[in-house]
Amino acid sequence: SVVNALSEWLTVRVHKNGQIHEMKFSRGHITQEMKIVGKTEKTGTEVTFQPDPEMFDDTIYSYEILRDRMREEAFLNAGLSITISDNREAEPKTQTMCYEGGIREFATWTNRHKTVIHQDVIYMHGSKGDASAELAIQYNDSYSETVMTFANNMNTIEGGTHETGFKSALTKAINDYARKIKAIKPDDKGLSGDDVREGLVAIISVKLTD
Repeated sequence: SVVNALSEWLTVRVHKNGQIHEMKFSRGHITQEMKIVGKTEKTGTEVTFQPDPEMFDDTIYSYEILRDRMREEAFLNAGLSITISDNREAEPKTQTMCYEGGIREFATWTNRHKTVIHQDVIYMHGSKGDASAELAIQYNDSYSETVMTFANNMNTIEGGTHETGFKSALTKAINDYARKIKAIKPDDKGLSGDDVREGLVAIISVKLTD
């Protein structure tokens, strides 16, 4: 809906039940009602649009920005294949991304230029009702932390309860285990959140209906 409102024109084609259904819009308003325009053996939806020059001063697409976003989508949806193509130059650029390991591979990819502490990525997932959450963790030998959180595939760069809850739970779990193996004395203060997140790469993805 946002792309539609900010497009000079937008065309949607739905391939379904052997027919191609087409509908057209301009700046969010219908310019062509839905109609059948052909036959097909495929299924799927095709959206073509032109950004509105009245809204954007510079409508030149960045291949790198779009590629990085498509890579995120491929990581967040395990097994989904996404192809991005740029045909503006004499030599077109194209890249197909598919990650069967999902966010496990996201954590590995994020650590690709670092020395990891453990090769196997720690992975957890769970669901309750219509909501689900998955988590991938891998530590490296650096001092910085990288925690990336997503809600319905959108990067929640400002955080949220899913990030706050994870950080609290991680600190508690590591302190509880440290006391269990007597690495920390029962009456000691314990490790801080900054301590346990040193060198951490964590990918958190939640899916919510509301």
